Amino acid sequence: MQKSFYDILKERALVFDGATGSNLQTFNLTEDDFGGKEYEGCNEYLCKSKPDVVRQLHSYFLDAGCDVIETDSFGANSIVLAEYGLSEMDYDLSYRAARIAKIAAEEYSTSGRRRFAAGSIGPTTKLPSLGHIKFDEMEAAYYRQMSGLMDGGVDIFCIETCQDLLQTKTALSAARRLFEDKKKKLPVIVSITIESTGTMLMGSDIAAALTTIEPFDIVDVFGMNCATGPMEMEENIRYLSHNSPKYIFCMPNAGIPENVGGKACYHLKPEELSKYMTHFVKDLGVNIIGGCCGTTAEHIRTLVEISDRYTPAKRNPEYSPSVSSLYSVSTLRNVPAPTLIGERCNANGSKKFRELLEREDYDAMVNMAKDQISEGAHILDVCAAYVGRDESKDIEEIFRRFNTAVPLPLMIDSTEVSVIEKALKLYAGRAIINSINFEEGTRKADKILSLAKRFGAAVVALSIDEDGQAYETQKKVDIAMRIHEHAVKVHGLRDEDLIFDMLTFPLGSGQEELRKSALNTINAIREIKKLLPECHTILGISNSSFGLKPEIRHILNSVFMHYAVEAGLDMVIVHAGKILPLYKVDERGRELCRQLIFDERKYAEE
Repeated sequence: MQKSFYDILKERALVFDGATGSNLQTFNLTEDDFGGKEYEGCNEYLCKSKPDVVRQLHSYFLDAGCDVIETDSFGANSIVLAEYGLSEMDYDLSYRAARIAKIAAEEYSTSGRRRFAAGSIGPTTKLPSLGHIKFDEMEAAYYRQMSGLMDGGVDIFCIETCQDLLQTKTALSAARRLFEDKKKKLPVIVSITIESTGTMLMGSDIAAALTTIEPFDIVDVFGMNCATGPMEMEENIRYLSHNSPKYIFCMPNAGIPENVGGKACYHLKPEELSKYMTHFVKDLGVNIIGGCCGTTAEHIRTLVEISDRYTPAKRNPEYSPSVSSLYSVSTLRNVPAPTLIGERCNANGSKKFRELLEREDYDAMVNMAKDQISEGAHILDVCAAYVGRDESKDIEEIFRRFNTAVPLPLMIDSTEVSVIEKALKLYAGRAIINSINFEEGTRKADKILSLAKRFGAAVVALSIDEDGQAYETQKKVDIAMRIHEHAVKVHGLRDEDLIFDMLTFPLGSGQEELRKSALNTINAIREIKKLLPECHTILGISNSSFGLKPEIRHILNSVFMHYAVEAGLDMVIVHAGKILPLYKVDERGRELCRQLIFDERKYAEE
């Protein structure tokens, strides 16, 4: 029985093939070879008009000893093919590309060395983060392309040259849906392209990219290809070596191209490529190596020698569960705690934000979001729900703008499933969904948990069940454990994807039943951190001081947060600029707040 892709990955570095486009140019193809002038330059159409040329290209690299050949389908989707009037041929050309590569791979396979066909899936020509295309339209195009590749027999999906994280998430959504429909999963590689500027085209750095893609369990391998040579990739590969829990992929160009007489020329010699890639495999634990633009069979032969000679270094990556925007990362467990979630972009809790929403002054909303960065916020809670307005329409405009204009990661705060889904389809980074509960049993929670799984989001879970909000410690913990079991066992979420809100209530209301509410919340946080140490905890601290004077609210919130953090609180939703360090609170005020929080009724009779 032949070894699987995963079996071989555990043993040695796999070798991908080299460049498709630049090597096809060496065949000196005419417009007739492409099937006519209108198709000239459409390499994917060669799978129909000149399949023997595509087959020769695969043989060229297989003869060099590579393990994996990529299909000639980089742009075989309706979005790219529309430029040639071929959008209706997306499935057919993908299928043809897969068959050509699969047959070649099988013919070159031996009992000692299996060859694989990887379905090449490019970024298209649209950037959804810039509004070039809607999520659903792009997902449908990817689904048809992937269907053709899968039906044609590819062994692997390679979603490569990714330039926009929202485009990558769209492709992964299509792949996930296809796997569910076909009841079969293929190994998935995601490979981003980092320009010589140090970021992806949309400005994402390697940390933001890894954080966004890491939660997707269908992704087996994550790495980089194209744009630069190996030298420029080294620091980012080193970052992945230290941080990525997934296998690492590296497919550099033969150096940065130089324009010579209107033609891109690549100057990196095979021996130079070999020097860097040896280091990447032997020292940094890279698992898959190959060549992108400008690489030839000679380059690939040197990589085969590396695979034969060196085993990828063992890695012990340290990945901290985090969320991301298009540009930056915030950990869910800050040191020192807590992670601060700015609450001001909330139409229910912020009068100023609500007024801006009513005026539809979106530029001012963006500025309000940015102001919270200087106040110390790590993540922003965003809520557009307000009576008399269309929340769905508002959230679309807000997230469309915040996605590219606000550098902090976002929390989607809504009770409407359709609104949450709309926001997720517009957001390039890894978001938090706020929130789920079991007030209606699992019915509504199931819909939101499914969205979290589909989009790689983290989820806030409130201690609310069919009986209502939990006030007692044990009830809070019981609900959290019930939600945890359902989210993990039914929806496949991980402990680190779940954030439990044990709820807090107004301490100044005078209601007898709420006197111990802060103490019960603190005890529940301590207990759930003991039972589920990999899960996270969160509180909307300002609920505890609701109805009190502003200056008292600031002190009570600050003191309560201190004791909640001592108990294990990871995250707090708060106006970050109004939280005081405990040493700035006078001793008398601090003690009075402590007594209120722990229900020490020293002054009850007065």
